[in-house]
Amino acid sequence: MSAFTLLTLKTMSDGRGALTVMDGILPFPVVRSFWIYGADGYTRGGHRHHQTRQALVALSGSVMVLMDDGKAREEITLSSPDQCLLVEPRDWHEMTFGPGSILLVFASRGYDKDDYIDTPYERL
Repeated sequence: MSAFTLLTLKTMSDGRGALTVMDGILPFPVVRSFWIYGADGYTRGGHRHHQTRQALVALSGSVMVLMDDGKAREEITLSSPDQCLLVEPRDWHEMTFGPGSILLVFASRGYDKDDYIDTPYERL
């Protein structure tokens, strides 16, 4: 069992393709959204927040997310656009991008450099 929340988004599929819906499933209002692409093989993130909550969806390709809340540490791979990983403020997160990956991020707050914590949890 994971210490982190991975949601499965409602998806409808037929011969014309698939449609995935994110409607009322996030536990916070979305104030900001952004996407990361062209980062093949690179690691991004490497921080946690004071207040911001986030939801991550790999729209294309795969993204391995290292999550650490100070108690549990886990690698979670997002490889389907119907998966949504919730990132709480306490969660240190690092994302490593596979070829052609596009990561969509929904955030509960606008960008504020003072909300970032760049120090990872210490491990004994």
